Amino acid sequence: MSDALKKRKSKVLRSEMGTPEVKRGRGEGDQDVRVYSEEVELDGRDPEDDYQQYKLTCEALAQLMNDIQELKANGAKDGCAEVEQKRMQSCIHFMSLKKLNRLAHMRLKRGRDQTHEGKQRVDVLHLQLQNLLYEVMHLQKEISKCLEFKSKHEEIDLVSVDEFYQEAPPEVSRTPLTKDDTHQLMLARLDWELEQRKRLAEQYKESLSSKEKIQKGIEVKKEHLSSLQPGLNAIMQASLPVQKYLSMPFQQTQRQTEIARHLPTSLYVLLVQASAYGQACDKSLSVSISGDVDEAKALSKPPEDSQDDDSGDSDAEEEQDKTKRRRPTTGGQLDDKRREMLKRHPLSLCLDLRCKVSGVLPQASHNKLGEFWPIPPDRAGVTESDGSVLHLFFYYLMNLNIMTVKAKVSTATDLTGAISAGELLNSGTLLNCLYANDQGCETPNPSNRYQFDKVGISSFGDYVAELGHPYLWVQSLGGLKFPSDAPEGLHAGSSLSASHMESTMKLLRGRVLSRLALHKQFSSLEHSIVPVSCECKHLFPAKVLSRLARWTTITHQEYTNLVFTQHVSEAGLARETDLFFMAVLERGTARLQAAVLLNPRYPVISPLFAVSISWKGERSGRTDDNLRAMESEVNIFKSELQGPRPGHQLLTNQVARLGVCLDVYLETDGQDDSVEGPREFPREKMCLRTVRGPNRLKPFKYNHPQGFFSHR
Repeated sequence: MSDALKKRKSKVLRSEMGTPEVKRGRGEGDQDVRVYSEEVELDGRDPEDDYQQYKLTCEALAQLMNDIQELKANGAKDGCAEVEQKRMQSCIHFMSLKKLNRLAHMRLKRGRDQTHEGKQRVDVLHLQLQNLLYEVMHLQKEISKCLEFKSKHEEIDLVSVDEFYQEAPPEVSRTPLTKDDTHQLMLARLDWELEQRKRLAEQYKESLSSKEKIQKGIEVKKEHLSSLQPGLNAIMQASLPVQKYLSMPFQQTQRQTEIARHLPTSLYVLLVQASAYGQACDKSLSVSISGDVDEAKALSKPPEDSQDDDSGDSDAEEEQDKTKRRRPTTGGQLDDKRREMLKRHPLSLCLDLRCKVSGVLPQASHNKLGEFWPIPPDRAGVTESDGSVLHLFFYYLMNLNIMTVKAKVSTATDLTGAISAGELLNSGTLLNCLYANDQGCETPNPSNRYQFDKVGISSFGDYVAELGHPYLWVQSLGGLKFPSDAPEGLHAGSSLSASHMESTMKLLRGRVLSRLALHKQFSSLEHSIVPVSCECKHLFPAKVLSRLARWTTITHQEYTNLVFTQHVSEAGLARETDLFFMAVLERGTARLQAAVLLNPRYPVISPLFAVSISWKGERSGRTDDNLRAMESEVNIFKSELQGPRPGHQLLTNQVARLGVCLDVYLETDGQDDSVEGPREFPREKMCLRTVRGPNRLKPFKYNHPQGFFSHR
């Protein structure tokens, strides 16, 4: 590029950029120095003007480029003066764009700096505001504390103002000053309270001194009484034969009273009520306490803190070592929790209820045909035994808050002869349904269900063999009551126990007596003997030809599988708690089967008979009206067969009546005229009419003393 061209370019550049701003400064040698600064120039420039200049420069640059392109297209060479001039002008425009770009960046940086400074000012002001708010909150808290401040004198129960003016002396009350000034009134009342307390403190000291004197006198008397104890023990030991002879066991009663203090509430209520009932109404009832007394005392004492820290640490280390060596499994932990939940109290109660058994023992002899024979008075063996005792063991489950009972019967004679009577005196079923529907298989406390779910116990019935049965009447005797809509049991109440004591004792004695009577009857029935007491002989004719061939026990499943007992099962009368037996009566070729359902509450609930006969085909009460009438004779008209109260002879009387009805059924049956020879069952019974009505019902009712049979 030539020198002329460079000069022209610099002149155009100066004309385009304008006159630059300079700063004057003092340089070396104190000479004036002019410094160009774009920041100073930026303050005097308008951004809008720079934007318009930017647009014009871009348009001019674009026009120059187009001109250069047209010149080259027309054949102009690169060294052409016109092209060089266009290029120079383009460079000037590029420099102008660079300057505008620098100014824009500087303007942007200045805006950012101003924004940052504004943010800093805002942050400073925000911190100052937070400090002021914190100071306000602190002052408000201090004000609240001051407003809520309570002086010690406000906790003092002062005498009323009227009483203060009446009792306080004038120098303390200062009536003219305190009447209108509440502050002075409060100070005066506090002074009077202080004076009264000083006076009471002096009285307290005097009372303590008198108490010490009385305490010394008591200790002297205690020493005197303790010196008498060995002599009294010797006297009590010497009087033991006299106590035994007079049936007044003072020493045993005293020992039981000391142990009774450690009984749980429910067992203590039962002990008190049973002892009171035995002394007042039933001398044959005795109560005793058994169990580990030391363990019961440990339960009643609060846990003591360990005094020896070293030994405690060593025990903890040993326990930790054991835990590290052997970690219990989940199943083992559940077993431990179950055992802990089902834990019984160390002490238990034993109630011994002596039962006087009186009854008629059947004679072992009968005629050669196996007929039923009423036992005459001269052949009846009347026995009366005082050796039968019902032992009731009552337990208290501490975590379940319920009581359980186990039963055992001890008799003077051996009762193992009757095979079918094996379940009569079974300790697990002896007390079933003492009250209606009280089977004692599930806990009566509703809250126990939630406790069982935590440890995986599905049914309490799986543990009754070990823990005992939680009958409802047991809870009542212990004063426990569990309403069906309440999740928690009530506290033990003596009134609840007293209201159930007499009736329950009578039911228990009646249950044992009825089972012992049934045991004797089963022993006779297994030997094909149907005992009939002399009080009931008028219920049967003198001669009965049908005989009892077999008497056995059957299960509930076998009973429900019988065809002729389906109506009983469908009616819901056959329950698993009942006892089931099969009686087989025979006469000639006829064979009658009688399925007997015996309720645990016998004789309050009479046995239920269902019969089927095998003679000229199989028939039952559902297909033969006469067999249905025979069932009615023993099931519906049972009041005639009760015998002497309380009706323990009912079962054998029903079996005997069934044999009589079988005789009537066979003897009144019409004989086929085509068959020659004598009748298989000749008529031995006197009947007014052999059949009646379209159903051809037979006369099963026996009329005494006429001795004939008639229809009902």
